[in-house]
Amino acid sequence: MTTDPKTAELEGVIAMAALVEYQPGAVVSRTLVKKSAGTVTAFAFDAGEGLSEHTAPYDALVLMIEGEAEISIAGTAHAVGAGTLLRLPANQPHAVKALTRIKMMLVMIKE
Repeated sequence: MTTDPKTAELEGVIAMAALVEYQPGAVVSRTLVKKSAGTVTAFAFDAGEGLSEHTAPYDALVLMIEGEAEISIAGTAHAVGAGTLLRLPANQPHAVKALTRIKMMLVMIKE
């Protein structure tokens, strides 16, 4: 894996937690795969950070790597933690709130 995130290539076995680093007071993302069929993005959220409610035109899967978060889907809160998975249905409003520092993978599937 190269150190430049703009040109990073994934090769061999990589620890998921090493794909993106925490930054104080921030949400950091790194696109790992971007294809016409979908994207795979790694995220690191500092505790208390989040993504405001929004929608996406495609289904997505959140795979939690570290920490604990609350993800709301259409107003229903879901507690997620390391090792859990949550489906975000297309066109449903959703938001993320990091209760602790978290790392997660977002897999968006396009039709």
